[in-house]
Amino acid sequence: MWPRGPGADHDRVNEIITGLNLSPLEILTFLGAVALVVVRWLPAAARPRVTIAAGTVFLLSAIALCATGLRWQLLPVLAGAIVAAPFALSPLVRGRARRARWWLALPGSMACACLITAGPVTAWAFPVPDFPEPSGGFAVGTRVLQWTDPDRPETFTADPQDRRTVVTQLWYPARNSPADTRRAQYLGRTEDEARTVSEALARGVGLPGFLFDGLPHARTRAVPDAPVAGEGGRFPIVLFSPGSGGVRTQNTAWAEQIASHGYVVAALDHPYDSAAVVLADGRTITTATVSTGDRDEDDRLAEDWTAIRAADLGFALTRLEGLDRGDGADPLAGRLDTGRVAATGHSMGGAAALQAARQDHRVDAVIDLDGYPRGPLTPDLRQPALALTQAITPDTDPRYLPQLTEVLTRGTATNYRLTIPGAAHLTFMDGPLYLPPVPALVGSLGRDESQRVVAAATLAFLDSFLRNGSSDLAGALSTHGELSVFDQGS
Repeated sequence: MWPRGPGADHDRVNEIITGLNLSPLEILTFLGAVALVVVRWLPAAARPRVTIAAGTVFLLSAIALCATGLRWQLLPVLAGAIVAAPFALSPLVRGRARRARWWLALPGSMACACLITAGPVTAWAFPVPDFPEPSGGFAVGTRVLQWTDPDRPETFTADPQDRRTVVTQLWYPARNSPADTRRAQYLGRTEDEARTVSEALARGVGLPGFLFDGLPHARTRAVPDAPVAGEGGRFPIVLFSPGSGGVRTQNTAWAEQIASHGYVVAALDHPYDSAAVVLADGRTITTATVSTGDRDEDDRLAEDWTAIRAADLGFALTRLEGLDRGDGADPLAGRLDTGRVAATGHSMGGAAALQAARQDHRVDAVIDLDGYPRGPLTPDLRQPALALTQAITPDTDPRYLPQLTEVLTRGTATNYRLTIPGAAHLTFMDGPLYLPPVPALVGSLGRDESQRVVAAATLAFLDSFLRNGSSDLAGALSTHGELSVFDQGS
């Protein structure tokens, strides 16, 4: 949805139609452009009426689009229509319906048609993400908190007075809100913050920022600062660390689904590691974690960064304990079950979750979303762990599976590795919702199925260990892929 300006309400006229990834105005612009190309091939008697109608529809819808927000995907549509328009309109201006010979007009018509077709194709490849409706029994609220650890210096800066600060976004069970309540901005608290983050994410993968210009306009399913659900008792906590260069919102669809089933998800930005972190005072901290190209040195750096992330997770849990005790009369006071905690993460965040569990007895379960274990393997993992992985191929780092298997085998609890067919590394975050559906990039499960499978496997594991859910966890997990169980008692 495109706002008319800062602070504007939803633009219902320009709402994206799910499946087509185009708004009604964009569809009208596209149809008008197509008609301007086709009109040259119509019978002479029909051409004047069709030309006037097509030109009017195209012009009015294009003007409206420019006023409400023009996406880059529509630029080739406009270009194709502008090139075709003089040839469609010239017979009307001249007062006769003469047209060029077909073999001269055909290349031009084909070129315009290709330009116009590029619009919906690129809109399909880089859509405004449409977040799935959470399936749980709770509505979902969200809020952003910023915490500074007075006991931990910031190791990424030279200032000895600088202390480690983390930004945490919570998704929690909430009371139902009216259907027309404005939903949370994706990637940030404001559209400006979301644009800053999306541009940083694009730079991080070496792509031009305009390819992701739909992300700052996306709305999620959660309601900002919604009242906490009145029922449900105390909610277990799920800590989340994003991938290297990732941001706290990179698993929003997953977090909303988990929260709708009665959990509080706390996802962290890790300053100087996350692509961009916008602090409460307006400062933006961009990533300082850069690969050196030397494998051994990069492994050492990754271990250091993982350790910092693990400490961030532990600090966030301490602050959540403070919220639950009623520090500052927080709305979540008395509603956080700090005795039932899972540490989770994607990629390097998964490695951080494993390290946090080793170091912090408060963590009761661990979920690693396709993360290569980093850091020391001792002490042995005592909490049950679930590792979700993509299929292992010849292109996979040959150290990954042996390292992960060693971690799971040495653990003193029952651990699980679930390999999901058709998954890729980015399947385990929001990427499938807004990236081109290229299997090597986001897997072959599809945009909706990717989110469903990862959330379903996660919930089965969380319910089993944090809520005494189904006793047949292996059976529940195996429905989603190839399961390996590492049971120390067998």
